[in-house]
Amino acid sequence: MQHTLVLVKPDGVARGLTGRILARIEAKGYVIEDLRLVHPERALLEEHYAEHQGKPFFEPLVEFMLSGPSVAVRLSGDRVIEGFRSLAGTTDPTTAAPGTIRGDLGRDWGLPVQQNLVHGSDSEESSARELALWFG
Repeated sequence: MQHTLVLVKPDGVARGLTGRILARIEAKGYVIEDLRLVHPERALLEEHYAEHQGKPFFEPLVEFMLSGPSVAVRLSGDRVIEGFRSLAGTTDPTTAAPGTIRGDLGRDWGLPVQQNLVHGSDSEESSARELALWFG
């Protein structure tokens, strides 16, 4: 059994898509182990996105993530990391495949940082680190 972190980002929460996103996750057969509405502080986001510090999109990304609440989800299931990332679709909602969260519900808003509804850990190592940050 694998665990992963999923975040419904501020754009998903603001657009009222949290329930639809969670329903798609549950329909896939993954188990929601924990769920929290979070107003993250800058320090948490800087640690979460530490590998991107120094890149031009780092500050706009942190500012976007500070713009409103996110929903943090601890998911479990067989191959849940890979499975959720497939369900989420590619990072760019414009090119994300139909049937994915980003392909069906996301779009490019022409902003300095991509607002793409969800985050999912990309590996077991990232998952362990990110779950510890968001859930303690």
